[in-house]
Amino acid sequence: MACFVVMLPLLLALVKAQVPHWGPCTEPATQPAFNLKQFMGRWFEIAKLPARFEKGRCIESNFTLKVDGTAQVVRTVIAEEPKNPAKLGIIFSHVLPYATYWILSTDYVNSALVYSCIDVLRLFHVDFAWILSRTRSLPASAITQAREVFTSNNIDVSHMVLSSHMCSLSRFTC
Repeated sequence: MACFVVMLPLLLALVKAQVPHWGPCTEPATQPAFNLKQFMGRWFEIAKLPARFEKGRCIESNFTLKVDGTAQVVRTVIAEEPKNPAKLGIIFSHVLPYATYWILSTDYVNSALVYSCIDVLRLFHVDFAWILSRTRSLPASAITQAREVFTSNNIDVSHMVLSSHMCSLSRFTC
């Protein structure tokens, strides 16, 4: 009980700005025959479910493959299940726990759909989802199609927002 009392403020901070859902995380289908090496490189965030730990605009990630088979992206990404390499694990920050980072779909050259979920005692969960692109924009039809993929995997993207790419000259790297 004492552990729950200590954890409650942390959990409330976690879900602020996110949309919690009852029950455990969903288990969406991931990219078959995922190739981590092809996924490496620069990805721009096109749309996302709101995430308290991810603020700002012009958000991009640059994944690089390390010698030990992990990937570096401002934070470290590792293969969670060797039999299913599209199921990655990621540490978003020092405050948030290790989380899933699953590639639901990618063609490696245009776009990728990523899902993450934090399960809280199997009572409720918080979904995170991203539409990524190799360029700063995607056609509206591609965004609509991406949202349909999330929905078909029982991921509620009704709160998904488009990311701003109105970038100034001053850039910050984490």
